[in-house]
Amino acid sequence: MADASTARRGDLTQGSIGPTLLKFALPTLASSILQSLNGTVNAIWVGRFLGEHALAATSNANMVMFLLTAFVFGFGMASTILIGQYWGRKDVDEARKIFGTAAGAFGIVTILIAVAGWYLSPAILHALGTPGDAAPLALDYLRVIFLAMPALLLLTLLMMALRGAGDSLTPLWFMMVAVILDSGLNPVFILGLGPAPKLGIAGSATATLIANYTALIGLLVFMYVRDLPLRLRGSELRYLLPSGAILKTIVAKGLPMGIQMIVISMSALALVGIVNREGVDTAAAFGVAMQLWTYVQMPAMALGAAVSAMAAQNIGAGRWERVNPITRSGIIYTLLITGVLIVLLTVSDRSVLALFMGSDSPALPIARHIHLLATWNFLLFGMTMVLFGTVRANGSVWGPLLILCVGLVPVRFGFIFASYPSLNADAIWLSFPASSFVNLALAFAFYMHGGWRKARMQIDQRPSEEECVEEAQATREPGGALNPAG
Repeated sequence: MADASTARRGDLTQGSIGPTLLKFALPTLASSILQSLNGTVNAIWVGRFLGEHALAATSNANMVMFLLTAFVFGFGMASTILIGQYWGRKDVDEARKIFGTAAGAFGIVTILIAVAGWYLSPAILHALGTPGDAAPLALDYLRVIFLAMPALLLLTLLMMALRGAGDSLTPLWFMMVAVILDSGLNPVFILGLGPAPKLGIAGSATATLIANYTALIGLLVFMYVRDLPLRLRGSELRYLLPSGAILKTIVAKGLPMGIQMIVISMSALALVGIVNREGVDTAAAFGVAMQLWTYVQMPAMALGAAVSAMAAQNIGAGRWERVNPITRSGIIYTLLITGVLIVLLTVSDRSVLALFMGSDSPALPIARHIHLLATWNFLLFGMTMVLFGTVRANGSVWGPLLILCVGLVPVRFGFIFASYPSLNADAIWLSFPASSFVNLALAFAFYMHGGWRKARMQIDQRPSEEECVEEAQATREPGGALNPAG
């Protein structure tokens, strides 16, 4: 057990619940906004300097990056919850063991992903159906992106682990480092400004590579210079040899959360196929609406993650009396922040949407119509994410996944096909609140009666140190079930 002063750092089990939750969630929200702005700015650089084919190439490659990041999100979230529970118990040494296992295992897996991705990039792009004109550009971009993957995925994992220990500010600072470098270096390497080589589309990926390795190294140095609680020193470095018991728990709990992200992306892709049948103007309008929704849903995602980390610490500390108030505060903040965003966008929808398309575009009134019918559904979505965040904090991960699958597949597409004859394209837009309403109802029922309070997010039957080393050596070579590419 670590000393009391270390254990008090990032303690989310004390103090007023509402202000503590908001203070913890806001840096996470800022990090999400920065990530999205980074993607938007980079797309502008590529589109303006290299044209539509290059933009299509990055879109195809970024789809691969999203799928891999989705898996890391799941396992990273499992690590965050585990770290949070042991942090709540003031068991800092166990939290470091969990962090060490996650970092050690993922370090190996990310290297395997980078090597395999470099050689398999042509096959991956072929499987995605990348257009012929964009395929050579996409290959140049994707191969460099795979080289950046170890830094990008490990940086994501480290940031999530720090949030589990109650520190959401440090990840924000190093997200800023990555975003500023990535956005700033894009035109430098695309155009070959100054002493930099002119790399074209590969220059955009090179900027991402440099930015993420710099941020990762900087974060590791910062953790040791500032003696942050999760740093590993001396004999603690052996924790980087993955513990079989810890790894089994992370995989078992992380896999459903990773699958959740895949379900969301697959549902969105299928929906795009339906929208495309409505014509170019409708497809363009829907694309712009989705750009806005990226930002509208951020408060819900940030507060859901904050509620999960805070609830995990309090569950670990045995302070169950704080769990319901944490959930209630998360719902209130989500409704307030998301509601304000929706109202502001509704009042100024014409001018905001015109930023993406000309004010005379025939797609503009369609985009405004989509916004009015569908955007309010993120109020329902936000409450669902908070409820999911709480139940996951105690290790209940399959219930949220099944509920989400029900809402995003049979409910959403069933609603579209059943109501399309009478509603036409409006059936598509109204399917968003319809599926969100069902998800919220099921999430609330599960929160109230699902038995998730009896679940456990803990490491059972810890083997001896010799068994840990033996199992780690046996699983490190193939990467085991943690390998997203496998």
